[in-house]
Amino acid sequence: MRDVTVYTADPCRLCHLAKTLLEARGVSYQEVNLTKDPDGRAELVRKTGLMTFPQIVIDDEPLGGLTELRAADSDGRLQELLAA
Repeated sequence: MRDVTVYTADPCRLCHLAKTLLEARGVSYQEVNLTKDPDGRAELVRKTGLMTFPQIVIDDEPLGGLTELRAADSDGRLQELLAA
């Protein structure tokens, strides 16, 4: 399985929902909380082009936020991305 990173901030209901979905699918992930890390937020923007939370990255490839995660889960693409 590939490396999954979830970039979060506090408080963030959408971040919680994204982590819950991943956990329900048995996906282990590393959480990076950027609440008090302006440099980390700037790096996230460089990496993903976005500054909204959550941001899910699979092996350095941005997937997107909760909406994209849910879409990938519902159409079976999430498992494909994780197995690639």
